[in-house]
Amino acid sequence: MTNSPGLARRLTLLAAGMVYSSLLMAQTPSTDAPADATGTPHPGELVYQTICAFCHAGGDARAPSLRTLQSMTADDLYYTLTEGLMSAQASGLSDEQRAAVIDYLAAERADNAWITRNLCSDTNQAVSMQSFPLPGAGVDLNFSRNLSALQAGIEKSELGNLELAWAMGFPNVAGLRSSPVISDNTLFYPAGATGYLLALDTQSGCVKWSYDAGAALRASAAISEPQDAGQRYLIITDEQARLHALDPATGQLLWQVSGEVDAGVATRLTGAPLPFENKLYVPVSASGVARGADADHECCDGRGAVTALDITTGERLWTYVTMPPATYTGAVNSAGARLRGPSGAPIWSSPSLDVKRRLLYITTGENTSLPATDTSNAIIALDIDSGEVRWQFQAIANDVWNMACSGRNPGPNCPSPEDSIRKDWDFGSAATLVTLPDGSERLVAGQKSGHIWALNPDDGKVLWQHRIGEGGALGGNHWGIAVDGSKALMPISDPNGANRSDDVIRSGIYAFDLSSGEAGWEYRARPDCDNGRADRVASCAQRYGFSAMPLVIDGALVAGNIDGRLFVFDTNNGRILFEFDTSDVFETVNGIEARGGSIDAHSIAAGAGMIFVGSGYERFSQQAGNVLLAFRAKK
Repeated sequence: MTNSPGLARRLTLLAAGMVYSSLLMAQTPSTDAPADATGTPHPGELVYQTICAFCHAGGDARAPSLRTLQSMTADDLYYTLTEGLMSAQASGLSDEQRAAVIDYLAAERADNAWITRNLCSDTNQAVSMQSFPLPGAGVDLNFSRNLSALQAGIEKSELGNLELAWAMGFPNVAGLRSSPVISDNTLFYPAGATGYLLALDTQSGCVKWSYDAGAALRASAAISEPQDAGQRYLIITDEQARLHALDPATGQLLWQVSGEVDAGVATRLTGAPLPFENKLYVPVSASGVARGADADHECCDGRGAVTALDITTGERLWTYVTMPPATYTGAVNSAGARLRGPSGAPIWSSPSLDVKRRLLYITTGENTSLPATDTSNAIIALDIDSGEVRWQFQAIANDVWNMACSGRNPGPNCPSPEDSIRKDWDFGSAATLVTLPDGSERLVAGQKSGHIWALNPDDGKVLWQHRIGEGGALGGNHWGIAVDGSKALMPISDPNGANRSDDVIRSGIYAFDLSSGEAGWEYRARPDCDNGRADRVASCAQRYGFSAMPLVIDGALVAGNIDGRLFVFDTNNGRILFEFDTSDVFETVNGIEARGGSIDAHSIAAGAGMIFVGSGYERFSQQAGNVLLAFRAKK
């Protein structure tokens, strides 16, 4: 069963792009342009090579590669260039140029045959609603990322002897980033650039139902507790910053709203939404970080936010913003563009919740233009009923950074080193609330600086902190930590850049005592480019850190390396219990050619006796992939 409210709009946009491209094809292109099989260059390729290629061919590590762009649909590209993150860079394009480059890049959307040929039998389409061992990315409201053996359906003693149960490939996908929701028998999986949410049988991978969101899916899924008449709401978000609430039993749309806070400002919903009681708490990421790379952009205008929605209707109840709207500061950059501020402090991390204090904990990113604010690189406690700030803690101040600051020669929109530390030391980690055996509490979060912070949840005062490695734009702790009893477990992803010896790289997994902050065991990652891996993982010698959110299962830590290796560690001592190379080709249950790549973001999950890993993440010069892998204990 497939629900497709976005299909008509997608076809309309694609048809418009084809019309514009047909007009351009009649023009005479430059003789220097690459040619197709007929000898005639595609006009969109001329636009791409002239305007886009410098960044997307490796000039900026954050810019998606050509392969990633070519996995996007015409609808997603149109939104990105007109309203989304690249609207400023594309503002100088004519309608014809924009349509041509969309036509050149856009993937021909696969029909849903890959779904229908893998439908479950009539006797296996029921979705169990009895329990949800994984209701959201955090596992619980505290965002512990910790599952018991009972919740996961698998014990620590079995995690050293796993086997691949099934694999599913996704067409026109270069990376997977989202955590599913899992019930007793169903995996609700946001399948990335396909635009589909799939309700999959956990044991076989067959499809119970599918929902077409009409755009690529982004954040992790979440499910509410039963509301009126017992209705649960299954929440997903898409690349157009929309929230979709579905009936988990059938996949039918219940409501859809925009998560945008400021009209006309490029917005992303990256962190996992969090349902509680009758509300849905949604983190909002809008900063201008990408637009800052354009010298002519009046940098910058985005800001982070959290919105509280009525879970049954999508109605907005309150909104918290990390700063006032940006205004012109009177300054002008070296290209002559007027500058705006303050901006930034996006919330691309996931929120956590403190039921006892009725607080929502959020973490923020850096400022993207001057003046700096005290809400950037911060942990902030909000009243869950009003959105008012109870307390805030700024970990590192005066960090103003945007993509003009990338590379050796900062662009006109990058602030001077006298005005900013220019580190890009965001919080991507949720703040995890932990109660220790003695009854004391810690609020713990990792940061891209390499810090792990433990605060008093009453007032935000620092109880202890520790720093591992150098951190940086692509270093430190990216997506979060996990806790197990008295230990915090933190991945570190410092890359091996130029002129650095391997022995000083601190990429790996690190354990800390939650009470004192004392360092415990550590596992230092090292490159593995043997046995054909150098060909399968292009950056294996430089990128071998741990970036994805880890997951604890019954005293074992499941963690993914950005070089494609999956590890299971004993949380007591760091001993490796299991290792599996996902950077390979896999036979799939739905007949789609599939291979694995980097493991990143929210891509590790477990429940119903299975462990699920999305392999592939072609951002930041990492390895593309398009496969969901399902593991179980060997019998």
